[in-house]
Amino acid sequence: MTLKEKLAQKVPAARERYRALSKQYGDKVIDKVTVAQVAGGMRSIKSLLTDISYLDPNEGIRFRGYTIPETLEKLPRRAGAEIPLVGGFYHLLFTGDVPTLAEAEAVEADWRGRWTVPQYVYDVIEGAGPKDTHPMTLFTLGVLAMQRESIFARRYAEKTMKREDYWEAMYEDSMTMVARLPAIAAYVYRRKYHGDTPNAPDPNLDWGSNFAHMMKNPNPEYRELMKLYFILHSDHESGNASAHTAHLVASTLSDVFYAWAGGLCALAGPLHGLANQECLDWVMKVMKHFNGVPTKDQIEKFAWDTLNSGNVIPGYGHAVLRKTDPRYTCQREFALKHCPDDPIFKTVSVVFEAVPPVLQAAGKAKNPWPNVDAHSGQLQYHYGVKEWDFYTVLFGIGRALGISANVTWDRAVGQPIERPKSITTDMLENLAKAAQ
Repeated sequence: MTLKEKLAQKVPAARERYRALSKQYGDKVIDKVTVAQVAGGMRSIKSLLTDISYLDPNEGIRFRGYTIPETLEKLPRRAGAEIPLVGGFYHLLFTGDVPTLAEAEAVEADWRGRWTVPQYVYDVIEGAGPKDTHPMTLFTLGVLAMQRESIFARRYAEKTMKREDYWEAMYEDSMTMVARLPAIAAYVYRRKYHGDTPNAPDPNLDWGSNFAHMMKNPNPEYRELMKLYFILHSDHESGNASAHTAHLVASTLSDVFYAWAGGLCALAGPLHGLANQECLDWVMKVMKHFNGVPTKDQIEKFAWDTLNSGNVIPGYGHAVLRKTDPRYTCQREFALKHCPDDPIFKTVSVVFEAVPPVLQAAGKAKNPWPNVDAHSGQLQYHYGVKEWDFYTVLFGIGRALGISANVTWDRAVGQPIERPKSITTDMLENLAKAAQ
């Protein structure tokens, strides 16, 4: 049974379950909204629905109910591979079922049949302006250019599909978009930083490994790293900026290309996807300041100096998590196995040992532990991807997995256009006074 056929079996029951929620329980109160939440970015308001992932404060992100260690353990992998196939992970995101190796390979085969990027997409990237154009701009333009092929947009315009069939067209667009993202990203990288073009994809390699191959990175460890990287960065509930943006755009019945182009624009912000390069920048400044790998005592003083100067220590603290991000731990385990003597990794390790107690003592963070961004840049740098402003593009490839699964399910169950209500500052002040 193909992934699409399995989805077709699951959609009717999920659709009825979703519709019953409003019909049977629509007047039930499940949350309260405070003035601070309204004025502070809607933080933690329970207002989005997704079954793809959930951020557990104590366990970290759960994909379809499975923790990250459970996910990596259960998913199938090819013989001799360290990391599971991303195609199998995508199957899990869509269905909630742990796939067999054959089912995972079927998704990979489907991607191979779609991964050829039309030349006009590359032409759009080529015409995007000066060489210093940001790689996220180039990558987003590549995604947006593919919109002309959207099956969803075409069938909607032709009025040839029923509302119940929206998910099928969104699914087809999602499979095509995800299949092509590694090639587009590799093209942006090779064009911008090396003045050439990427390797052609190798049909014998899986989706994640092919990205490393197209990047012209010959290290087999990098192929395993990128599979891990894409899985770890794939989804993070629906409330983070890029996921929420994509959900909002798709709720207007825009196709997945429009939706993820919007999400990428959100991901490009320094409070979201740029965090990974800011973390590496801070670590490199530490190393430069101490002329190499610092001691724990040196890091503690440097951390205090950073905080006392009014700055933050990037990569530490999280709005929801109350423990070390399991995504950080997975990357740390990979580094301990493959590059334990790397000076940057040694520095990251000393920071991991020294910074949390400083943050606890300073009272600066409810969670003083590192998140995923505190480690990802080190691994990319170690394997030769030293262009920091490209790191968010890598994030964008991985996050597209969760985004596309989410917006497909949005159409499957018939989620409506998103339209929260705004109020004025005067109104909020009056409501706050009345509530006293």
